[in-house]
Amino acid sequence: MKKKNLMYNDKDSRIDYGVILPVLLLAFISIATLFSTTYLISGNGSLRMVLMQVVWYVVGVIAIIVIMQFDSEQLWKLTTWGYILGLLMLLAVLFLYDRATFADTGAKSWFRFGTFSFQPSEVVKIFYILILAKVATSHNMKTKYKTRRTDWQLFVKLVLWAAPALILVILQNDLGTTLVFLMILGGVMIMSGISWKILLPIIITVILIGALLIYLVVYNRQLLLNIGFKNYQFARIDSWLDPYRDQGGNGFQLFQSLKAIGSGRMFGKGFGVSDVYVPVRESDLIFATIGENFGFLGGTFLIAIYFILIYQMIRVCFDTKNEFYTYIATGVIMMILFHVVENIGMTIGLLPLTGIPLPFISQGGSSLLGNMMGIGLIMSMRYHFKSTIFDDEEDAFGAKHQDATMLRLRQEDGK
Repeated sequence: MKKKNLMYNDKDSRIDYGVILPVLLLAFISIATLFSTTYLISGNGSLRMVLMQVVWYVVGVIAIIVIMQFDSEQLWKLTTWGYILGLLMLLAVLFLYDRATFADTGAKSWFRFGTFSFQPSEVVKIFYILILAKVATSHNMKTKYKTRRTDWQLFVKLVLWAAPALILVILQNDLGTTLVFLMILGGVMIMSGISWKILLPIIITVILIGALLIYLVVYNRQLLLNIGFKNYQFARIDSWLDPYRDQGGNGFQLFQSLKAIGSGRMFGKGFGVSDVYVPVRESDLIFATIGENFGFLGGTFLIAIYFILIYQMIRVCFDTKNEFYTYIATGVIMMILFHVVENIGMTIGLLPLTGIPLPFISQGGSSLLGNMMGIGLIMSMRYHFKSTIFDDEEDAFGAKHQDATMLRLRQEDGK
């Protein structure tokens, strides 16, 4: 078999502008919306929040540039140590958490150093994605014949490696982040090739448990309280099911968000114009500002940008044809997609409020840094990929012609 030619030899051709441009557009929307929210709408004369968002974007760009320098071989070697470091951060925050934030939200998920706060779980998501990708790739390379037994083995391995991070996040009382970790795990499981004969019963069981929980929320809350559920979690569900019943209490945030978005109508009221007060509209409910300022069309335009970004990430994944990269891309896509769906869904009343930020838009350095690190991993795929065109089309898309460095690492792991 002969190679016809080699592409992506120069650095410029290996930088994926299809991923960069949507992120740049989201950055512009973020800064503009924060300026509208804090300076124009709220009447806050300080631009500190806007400037801090710019600073975090600069930090995020640096993170992307650094991560792009790591190829699949280097990422493979660093993954386990990175995950261990991430677990140590999740463990440390359980003891060194910010007391003020805990008193306000009930979550032990933030460090605080003076005026600077940081949520380690946002960065740990990246290490979590990498370890799941490595576990799935390592298992598949050691499996000569795929059977029900080998699928169960992969399922158990993924659960065992994911469990420490999941348990530590659950102990932080951070439901939103716990759901993100579960979605990432589910996405990697599906992409890893585990049989649907295994996954489908598990999915059905989860749905039935969810239905049972809803039943207990309505008819027997005391049982749930006895096993660790909190009253504020019930309040969020109540406000989601009927935000108009308690407009001045637990349903206030959602009611005001719906009111702001609805008042924007088709074209919005204009940049920096607002007649509706919305709590935390600079972070969790920032979509309400976009809906009120720019209406249905503005919200649709933002969703379209997310769609383009996710499409571009999927395209990069297919172009590289590298199993390790495929699982990494799956985790990053699931992380960003779930954040978008949950945040916009809770803002318009389709999903319960969970405190999940809108990716690249909401104010907050921890979340932004985690998302930018994810983009860095996607950019690394293109940056280190050299596309080879083969005479034999079947061999060109076959597994035996994956990235050479990954093949060598697999052989080393198999010894």
